[in-house]
Amino acid sequence: MDTTYYGHGTPAERWERARLFFDAKEYATAARVLVTLADEVPEQVAPRLLLARAYYHSAQLVRAEAALREVLELDPVESYARLMLGRTLQRQGRPDAARPHLRLAAALTGDSGQA
Repeated sequence: MDTTYYGHGTPAERWERARLFFDAKEYATAARVLVTLADEVPEQVAPRLLLARAYYHSAQLVRAEAALREVLELDPVESYARLMLGRTLQRQGRPDAARPHLRLAAALTGDSGQA
């Protein structure tokens, strides 16, 4: 597969392309666009979070976990990333590892029924 398409254009154009693929439920393709974009703008949470979501929805759970941990290094109180990390760990069959992240996500959002 030709990867030049995925890396072509400005960061804003690639962000829009990735969003279009994600919205079309082409999660693996969105991830191909986002992986280089996230590395180019390591200080930005949004591309890495969308990358994690694309990995999660395409069942690339180890990659989703890694991307979510990177998001949380940048923003430890990103509640959606906490929730997603908990769900990702659950899908990997690691409920004990998931529990603290789900509880923290619930605390951050005020949702007492979360964990």
